[in-house]
Amino acid sequence: MTSLRLKKGDQVKVINGKDRDRIGKILRVYPDKSKVLVERINMAKRHTRPNPNKSIKGGIVPKEAPIHISNLMLVCPQCQKPTRVGYSFLQNGKKVRTCKISGDILDQD
Repeated sequence: MTSLRLKKGDQVKVINGKDRDRIGKILRVYPDKSKVLVERINMAKRHTRPNPNKSIKGGIVPKEAPIHISNLMLVCPQCQKPTRVGYSFLQNGKKVRTCKISGDILDQD
Protein backbone atom coordinates (compact mmCIF):
# COMPACT_ATOMS: atom_id res chain seq x y z
CA MET A 1 0.00 0.00 0.00
CA THR A 2 1.37 3.41 -0.95
CA SER A 3 1.27 6.41 1.36
CA LEU A 4 -1.35 9.02 0.61
CA ARG A 5 0.02 12.47 -0.05
CA LEU A 6 -3.36 14.10 0.59
CA LYS A 7 -4.76 14.97 4.01
CA LYS A 8 -8.08 16.05 5.47
CA GLY A 9 -8.61 19.78 4.92
CA ASP A 10 -6.47 19.99 1.75
CA GLN A 11 -7.78 21.92 -1.25
CA VAL A 12 -7.84 19.64 -4.32
CA LYS A 13 -8.71 19.96 -8.00
CA VAL A 14 -10.40 17.17 -9.96
CA ILE A 15 -8.35 16.33 -13.07
CA ASN A 16 -10.46 13.50 -14.48
CA GLY A 17 -14.11 12.43 -14.50
CA LYS A 18 -17.50 14.09 -14.55
CA ASP A 19 -16.43 16.87 -12.13
CA ARG A 20 -13.24 17.79 -14.01
CA ASP A 21 -11.71 21.21 -13.16
CA ARG A 22 -13.78 21.63 -9.99
CA ILE A 23 -12.08 22.48 -6.70
CA GLY A 24 -13.10 21.28 -3.24
CA LYS A 25 -11.90 20.56 0.27
CA ILE A 26 -11.16 17.03 1.51
CA LEU A 27 -13.64 15.97 4.18
CA ARG A 28 -12.47 12.41 4.85
CA VAL A 29 -9.66 10.09 3.73
CA TYR A 30 -9.98 6.32 3.17
CA PRO A 31 -6.33 5.16 2.97
CA ASP A 32 -7.14 1.44 2.61
CA LYS A 33 -9.20 2.13 -0.56
CA SER A 34 -7.01 5.04 -1.82
CA LYS A 35 -10.11 7.23 -1.95
CA VAL A 36 -11.15 10.54 -0.43
CA LEU A 37 -14.42 12.35 0.19
CA VAL A 38 -14.37 15.85 -1.33
CA GLU A 39 -16.85 18.60 -0.48
CA ARG A 40 -19.54 18.98 -3.22
CA ILE A 41 -17.63 16.69 -5.64
CA ASN A 42 -18.90 13.36 -7.06
CA MET A 43 -22.42 13.88 -5.75
CA ALA A 44 -24.65 10.79 -5.69
CA LYS A 45 -28.33 10.46 -4.82
CA ARG A 46 -29.20 8.23 -1.86
CA HIS A 47 -32.71 7.06 -1.08
CA THR A 48 -33.26 7.41 2.66
CA ARG A 49 -36.09 6.14 4.80
CA PRO A 50 -37.74 8.60 7.20
CA ASN A 51 -36.77 8.17 10.85
CA PRO A 52 -38.65 10.48 13.25
CA ASN A 53 -36.45 9.44 16.20
CA LYS A 54 -33.35 10.89 14.52
CA SER A 55 -35.35 13.69 12.81
CA ILE A 56 -34.48 12.36 9.33
CA LYS A 57 -37.06 13.48 6.81
CA GLY A 58 -36.42 10.83 4.14
CA GLY A 59 -36.59 10.94 0.37
CA ILE A 60 -33.87 11.31 -2.25
CA VAL A 61 -30.88 13.05 -0.68
CA PRO A 62 -27.74 14.12 -2.60
CA LYS A 63 -24.46 13.34 -0.80
CA GLU A 64 -20.78 13.07 -1.62
CA ALA A 65 -19.35 9.76 -2.81
CA PRO A 66 -15.65 8.82 -2.47
CA ILE A 67 -13.37 9.60 -5.42
CA HIS A 68 -10.05 7.91 -6.19
CA ILE A 69 -6.92 9.95 -5.39
CA SER A 70 -5.53 9.41 -8.89
CA ASN A 71 -8.26 11.76 -10.16
CA LEU A 72 -7.18 14.61 -7.85
CA MET A 73 -4.31 17.09 -7.60
CA LEU A 74 -3.44 19.16 -4.58
CA VAL A 75 -3.88 22.94 -4.98
CA CYS A 76 -0.92 24.81 -3.45
CA PRO A 77 -2.17 27.42 -0.95
CA GLN A 78 0.64 29.86 -1.90
CA CYS A 79 0.65 29.75 -5.72
CA GLN A 80 -3.00 28.57 -6.16
CA LYS A 81 -1.98 26.03 -8.84
CA PRO A 82 -2.53 22.26 -8.95
CA THR A 83 0.76 20.65 -8.04
CA ARG A 84 2.44 17.38 -7.24
CA VAL A 85 3.54 16.82 -3.66
CA GLY A 86 7.16 16.36 -2.66
CA TYR A 87 8.82 15.84 0.69
CA SER A 88 11.74 17.56 2.37
CA PHE A 89 13.25 17.74 5.83
CA LEU A 90 13.52 20.85 8.00
CA GLN A 91 16.56 21.78 10.11
CA ASN A 92 15.05 20.08 13.17
CA GLY A 93 14.59 16.83 11.18
CA LYS A 94 10.83 17.12 10.69
CA LYS A 95 9.51 15.75 7.37
CA VAL A 96 7.16 18.19 5.58
CA ARG A 97 5.19 18.17 2.33
CA THR A 98 6.34 20.66 -0.31
CA CYS A 99 4.95 22.08 -3.56
CA LYS A 100 6.84 20.77 -6.60
CA ILE A 101 6.21 24.01 -8.54
CA SER A 102 7.26 26.70 -6.07
CA GLY A 103 9.05 24.63 -3.40
CA ASP A 104 6.89 26.14 -0.63
CA ILE A 105 6.01 24.13 2.47
CA LEU A 106 2.40 22.85 2.39
CA ASP A 107 2.04 21.79 6.04
CA GLN A 108 1.05 24.66 8.31
CA ASP A 109 1.67 22.87 11.63
